[in-house]
Amino acid sequence: MNEGKLLAERVIDEVERAVVGKRTVLYRIMTAILAGGHILIDDIPGTGKTTMALAFSRAMGLKANRVQFTPDVLPADLTGFTVYKKASDAFVYQPGAVICNLLLADEINRTSPKTQSALLEVMEEQQVTVDGVTHKTGNPFIVIATENPVGSAGTQLLPDSQLDRFMICVSMGYPSVEQEMEILKRSENSVQRQDENVSPVLNAAILLSMREDVKKIYVHDRIYRYISELSKATRENEWVELGVSPRGAVALTAMAKATAYLSGREYVVPSDVTEVFPCVASHRIFLSMKAKVGHIQVSELIRQVMESVPQPTMKKV
Repeated sequence: MNEGKLLAERVIDEVERAVVGKRTVLYRIMTAILAGGHILIDDIPGTGKTTMALAFSRAMGLKANRVQFTPDVLPADLTGFTVYKKASDAFVYQPGAVICNLLLADEINRTSPKTQSALLEVMEEQQVTVDGVTHKTGNPFIVIATENPVGSAGTQLLPDSQLDRFMICVSMGYPSVEQEMEILKRSENSVQRQDENVSPVLNAAILLSMREDVKKIYVHDRIYRYISELSKATRENEWVELGVSPRGAVALTAMAKATAYLSGREYVVPSDVTEVFPCVASHRIFLSMKAKVGHIQVSELIRQVMESVPQPTMKKV
């Protein structure tokens, strides 16, 4: 348990060689990776989203592919396609971008809904079907998608079903003055991309083993009830049109287990749930028109929900 915690911290340390001053965000992303989920990064351009994703792939020794999403990206660019080879008199599968361990989907909300939907099967089942034949992705398979805020030129809303398949949604945010000074110094003094300074700490086999350890983390029935009550509270809130789905509750449980794992514990406590609830719930909550007119923010609603649902006492855990 402690060995896995140390390995995860070393991964974060390596990523910090490329990304300055975002340890809390990096910790959340590492937690989601250990929990077996996909990550959505919602932020303005130029805050280091792409560099961070590439740094994670290097630190974990994973095969990574990157797709820059634009309106003309086709589903076949992701899933692959078959072509006829005259020499062998056969159709041969040409792998698409998703045949890897880590897919960086850059600016995912700039492409067409048809291309976005092509990701759904692979995100859920780690496989694609082309011309009736199923092809497996790498194992593990992780999608780190970035999107610019809705309203930016050329963006469109992601479908609810696709948003729900991302375990967490986080934001990088602007650096502080001191952090930005450090970024400027690094960019001046290096001829390499920042992610190229990152050394591998793990490989795919070790990461899969760590994920199995996370699954074994004990969850008391009181914690399960707490997670269910938090999810229910989002669905029944007067300001909410659509709350946290059952898939979201499953994601919250997995994130709580991974948080406990990174804390060196073999069981989940209530604070593990509350720590990750905002990043699991924020992209799954859709406000009603009444809330929008009243300028209610999702972050404020999440805070109210957490205050309204009492934490269980876990003296016997």
